[in-house]
Amino acid sequence: MKPAQRLAMIPALSLLIALAIGQGSGLPHANAHGNFVPQETGTENVVPKPLEDIGIEEKLGAQVDPQLTFRNEKGETVPLASFFKGHKPVLLSLAYYSCPSLCNFHLNGLTDAFRDLKAPLGEEFEFVVVSIEPKENPELAAQKKAAYIESYGRPEGAKGWHFLTGDQAQITALAKQVGFKYRWDEESKQWAHTAAAYVLTPDGKISRYLYGIVFDPKVLRLSMVEASDGKIGTIVDKLTLFCFHFDPKGNKYAIAAFNVMRAGGALTVFILALFLIPFWFRNRREERESRNSSGSGPGKNPPGPKLGENRLQGEA
Repeated sequence: MKPAQRLAMIPALSLLIALAIGQGSGLPHANAHGNFVPQETGTENVVPKPLEDIGIEEKLGAQVDPQLTFRNEKGETVPLASFFKGHKPVLLSLAYYSCPSLCNFHLNGLTDAFRDLKAPLGEEFEFVVVSIEPKENPELAAQKKAAYIESYGRPEGAKGWHFLTGDQAQITALAKQVGFKYRWDEESKQWAHTAAAYVLTPDGKISRYLYGIVFDPKVLRLSMVEASDGKIGTIVDKLTLFCFHFDPKGNKYAIAAFNVMRAGGALTVFILALFLIPFWFRNRREERESRNSSGSGPGKNPPGPKLGENRLQGEA
């Protein structure tokens, strides 16, 4: 499914989620952070009870515990620390593999963005998906990974894509650390939650939140370059980050006017220097050559009249 088609399905998806948790009317809307905003019903604002504890509480700069352990697709117990490799940041998503709707849209959207990135997954950053359903097992995780790697179309990226499962205590701890609020809805037999990807620095701190089910590849890449403190990416990426800042409301990078002015001033000085420095050196060289040709260089006396010149002029 193309990103534009998926974007067009957002309203229908929102209604589907509402119906799934038993809400037919009076649906509150979600803000940019995935938190549900109360809708006026009569004289009071009411958030339906199933939605009270759902959303994202941003904790930028917070530390994710690297010693939390989960099971990888092979059933091996691994700490989160094993995915933080040197200068590489980590993109984290909390979902569950048997989710009938939102999780699939979220992961599909990320996969679309990954295809547009030049480097395959694992080369510049790691992508880690942690299941919030403690009953899911490594076999299901392996099947899910295989399906997404096939959709991704770049087998070399399999090394950078990790599907994990874990115990409830570890899942709950990670969810609290990143501000992911979710709950089990007994009526629909589903986890009620919102969708977000978390950009983590190489030392496990939360650098950025990317919300929704459609992702701009440029925003994703710049978020990774920013999280790595410039240790990945090209000089163009770093210059772009200098001129742009992240706009959380629009979930994108916007022009930073002051930085653009600074960059423009520096560029102006640089261009002037390119023209003026050669001109200055050329003038200095011409002056030096002129003095040498006239014999009036440093340390030399000006030429006087030749011997006998005054006497001859007097006789004349």
